[in-house]
Amino acid sequence: MKLKNNIFTALLLAIGFILHQITPGILGGMKFDFLLSFLFISLIVNTSFKNAVLTGLMGGLLSAITTTFPGGQIPNMIDKLLTSILLFLIIQFIRRFSMNTLAVGTISILGTLISGATFLLSALIIAGLPTSFSFLFKTVVLPTVLVNAALTIFIYHIIGQAMRVSGIQIE
Repeated sequence: MKLKNNIFTALLLAIGFILHQITPGILGGMKFDFLLSFLFISLIVNTSFKNAVLTGLMGGLLSAITTTFPGGQIPNMIDKLLTSILLFLIIQFIRRFSMNTLAVGTISILGTLISGATFLLSALIIAGLPTSFSFLFKTVVLPTVLVNAALTIFIYHIIGQAMRVSGIQIE
């Protein structure tokens, strides 16, 4: 992996980390996970498997640092790594057709659903949930799906435009 690819991934995750840090916790310590949008963009732009693993590990670590969910550190690490690897496979399939707004939105929706379900299941097993799985899924994960889809599409277009204007190419 080239250094500039790693730096680009780190910058995206840093922006996501800041948004994740300033997002307040809601129901039972759960919070909207805006770091996911930047994780998805990193996976879409830099399509190597090594980047997917690196992004998952770093995203999990950054989410674990800022979690407001009691015992949420390990579930954050698990969910970001698993989400990154599964999305890598999904992106490889989608990339065969076209990477347009619909594809980016679909990737974001699938990624947020995978991440939310994985987090809740691993938290249920490791630390327990403050309320039912279905309640947290409906009240936190599903609204986050909508917000992340819109945010990911918006930021993807901004990043794409910035890369075109500056001549940055990720290999």
